[in-house]
Amino acid sequence: MQDDLPLSGLRAICMAINVPGPAAAAILAAQGMEIIKIEPPAGDLTGHAMPGWYAELNRAATVETVDLRSEDGTARFHELLRGADLLISSHRRTALARLGITVPELAALNPALCWVEIVGDTQAPDVPGHDLTYQAAVGLLQGEAMPRTLIADLAGAEAAAGAAAALLLGRERGRPGRHAAVGLRQAAERFAAPVRHRATVAGGILSGARPEYAIYPLADGHVACAAFEPHFKARLDALAGDDPAGFFAALTMAECRALAEAEDLPLEPFGA
Repeated sequence: MQDDLPLSGLRAICMAINVPGPAAAAILAAQGMEIIKIEPPAGDLTGHAMPGWYAELNRAATVETVDLRSEDGTARFHELLRGADLLISSHRRTALARLGITVPELAALNPALCWVEIVGDTQAPDVPGHDLTYQAAVGLLQGEAMPRTLIADLAGAEAAAGAAAALLLGRERGRPGRHAAVGLRQAAERFAAPVRHRATVAGGILSGARPEYAIYPLADGHVACAAFEPHFKARLDALAGDDPAGFFAALTMAECRALAEAEDLPLEPFGA
């Protein structure tokens, strides 16, 4: 761990399993924060289901098994919290309360401790859900196609890391706040703004309806064409005329990449 990064010298206890909490901790670790991750005896589901991703998310963390349902586990947890600057959780609020994790109880244990509480939905923190349901709720799914990425989880992780930094900065400036709740549904809603404003839906300006911002087949793959600004569009029009589909269909991925570099165009070839 480097000692000259913005968050060097600070320690977080991450009791969150699955993706959002550990992903948030990884962002903070990249800025120098020490991460101690506690896991129940059964471990982290991500570690069982996706061990490669689990290793990536937790590579900077010290992982410790702590049974919070036992007296010894509770004692160890409290010991860790007394020496920490930040707690990251992702449990439902009722479950946390049963473990004695509330704002007043944490303040009594360690007045300097900041707490970022990741919940599914800040308006209904005890209603169960996952990334898939939050994406559905905010209009990011279409038909039966499964999402290619976990927008709610990863956007929530970014928001949680930002909330942690804000709490810690506020603490250094003498502000009283020590707790922030981050909702995964609310994170997905921010990423759904292009849908709400109809930029990416059928016929929208970024939907592929305009030839300068679309995906085209190549001879051996596809190309993402983002010649959106007028000067890029003029350059594309000069090359492709009124038939960009035919123009790109005659190019290979290598030829398209060379064209993008030579003509300074935002083109990104990719596999079929």
